[in-house]
Amino acid sequence: MKEKIAIITGAGRGVGRATAQLFAREGASVVLFSRTRVHLEETAALIAQDGGKALLIEGDVSREEDVASLFQQVRERYGRADILVNSAGIVAVRPFVAMDVATWDSVLATNLRGTFLCCREAFRIMIEQQGGVIINLSSLSGVKGVEKFPGLSAYNVSKAGVASLTEILAVEGKPHNIRVCAVSPGAIETEMLRQAAPHLKAAMTPDDLAAILLFLADDSGRMFSGSNIELFTNA
Repeated sequence: MKEKIAIITGAGRGVGRATAQLFAREGASVVLFSRTRVHLEETAALIAQDGGKALLIEGDVSREEDVASLFQQVRERYGRADILVNSAGIVAVRPFVAMDVATWDSVLATNLRGTFLCCREAFRIMIEQQGGVIINLSSLSGVKGVEKFPGLSAYNVSKAGVASLTEILAVEGKPHNIRVCAVSPGAIETEMLRQAAPHLKAAMTPDDLAAILLFLADDSGRMFSGSNIELFTNA
């Protein structure tokens, strides 16, 4: 990971924060992207304590102009982007019959549109440099045949879309030496889990998942392009 440039969305807390800390400890220069400045500053402070390097960029993955600005700043600062981890995500719990359009659109905008926008910008840089790694965070909620929980229709659809997008991007990225894979965890001990399914007990922490993402971002994970790795993490 030394000298690699890694962009991590949702880096203000949870899995994104843990991933940014670990990648920085392993020698990467990490770019932290999130909507909440104070959370980004907290993550950056933790990285600095370990002697790591971090660039903070505030913005919303669902806004095309924010994502374009993110990648333009990365291009100007570093001239390249080696790794993208799409960790930004939200959840809303609503019975389907009570699902309002604004809530539906908000969840899909962050989880699916945001992943699309970031992947598209990353592709443009990675095609130029003929290489790169993209890791998308999906979920068991988007995997066929896995137990589903009431109220998560928008979340489930968004995460199924992320997995499907990953599959086709791996095909289109292969001629350019761009690896794309997805990880679909179950319960992880995060604020999102407590919001979406407080009855679940998680056997996985954000640090546990970050270690898996590090493996996938490294050359060790080169055989997983096109895969959606399902992690059954309920205690």
